[in-house]
Amino acid sequence: MQNSIIVTGGAGFIGSNFIHRWIEMEDASVINLDKLTYAGNLASLQAVTESPRYQFVHGDICDQESVRRLLETHAPRAIVHFAAESHVDRSIHGPAEFVRTNIEGTFKLLEEARRYCESLAPVARERFRFLHVSTDEVYGSLEPQGPGFCETTPYAPNSPYSASKAASDHLVRAYHHTYRLSTLTTNCSNNYGPYQFPEKLIPLMILNALQGAALPVYGDGEHRRDWLYVVDHCDAIRAVLVKGQPGQTYNIGGEQEMSNIEVVNIICEVLDKLRPAARSYSKLVQFVKDRPGHDRRYAMNISKIRRELGWEPKESFKSGIRKTVEWYLANPQWVSGVTSGSYRDWIKKQYQGASN
Repeated sequence: MQNSIIVTGGAGFIGSNFIHRWIEMEDASVINLDKLTYAGNLASLQAVTESPRYQFVHGDICDQESVRRLLETHAPRAIVHFAAESHVDRSIHGPAEFVRTNIEGTFKLLEEARRYCESLAPVARERFRFLHVSTDEVYGSLEPQGPGFCETTPYAPNSPYSASKAASDHLVRAYHHTYRLSTLTTNCSNNYGPYQFPEKLIPLMILNALQGAALPVYGDGEHRRDWLYVVDHCDAIRAVLVKGQPGQTYNIGGEQEMSNIEVVNIICEVLDKLRPAARSYSKLVQFVKDRPGHDRRYAMNISKIRRELGWEPKESFKSGIRKTVEWYLANPQWVSGVTSGSYRDWIKKQYQGASN
C-alpha cells in the first residue's frame, strides 16, 4: 500500500478525529496502531470501521518488532504519531508510564522509521514523512501580558507530562539532523471536540453538569489557555504533512485564549439553552485546590503556519463549543462506555476532598 499512512494512537481523542477527517478528505489508506489504554476507544471509530481504506492493528509503539513488521507489510508514505500519555494530573501521580510511552516509545518508533527509510528507493525515501504531534506545554508558562509561544520559544516544561513530550520533540529533531529522517513536528494548543475522554476540562464540565454534579475548577479559575477545535487541528496536521518542510516545527492554535472559568461559564450558557434545568448550570461551579506546578497561561503565535502553509482555524470558541456540547448530548452511548469503572475511580481520587 505505498499510498497508505500509519497513525499511532488513532483510537484516542485527536487521533480518532484525525482518522475520521482523513477518510473524509483524502484518498490514501490509514492503518491505526493503538495499544488501547484507558483513553483509547474503538467506539470512537465505529463510523469508519467498514471503510476499505481503514485498518486497525492492536499494538504498542514500544514493541519494535511489531512496528517493523507493520512498516514492512504496509510500506507507508508517512507515520503520523499521536500515541502518547497526555493528562497532566495522571503524570503527577504516575510519571513512569509517561517516560515509557512518550520518550521510549517515540525513540523506538523513530528507530524503526529510520531503518525502514534506509530500505526505500531514493524517490520513496524522499517522499516519506514522520509527523510528530506535540503540545504547547513544552514551552512552559507565559507571563500575563507576554507574547504567544512561537517555534523558537525556549523549552521550559513544568510537569512530568510536558517534560516527556519535550524530550520526544528533541529526539525527533535529532533524528532529522543526525540521520536525515524527514521529520515534522507540530505543537498544538488545548484541543476540544467530539470523542474527548472526560478527564479533560471541557467534557468533564459537560458531563458533570448533565448529572447535576459539581463542576470542579482548579485554583481561582484564572489559568488561561488557547482553545483549538479538534477538526481545525486535524486540518492543520494534514496541511503540514503535505506542505511542511522536513525538519521544521509548526505551532497550531485556535487563537481563542480565555480563562478556565470563562470556558466553564460558556459551557453552562450553552447547556442552559440546549438542556435547560431548574437553575443555571453555573451554580454547580466549585473551586478546588490547585494542582502542583499548574502553568498559569499558554497562548500560541500561529503566524508561521498561516504564512507558510496557508492554514488558519475556522471555528470560534463559541461555534466550536456548541458543536461539542451537541455531540455529547447526541451520543450518550459513547459517553456511558467511557465513564464507568476505572474512570470513575480516577475522578474520585483526583477531586474528592479537594474543595477550597
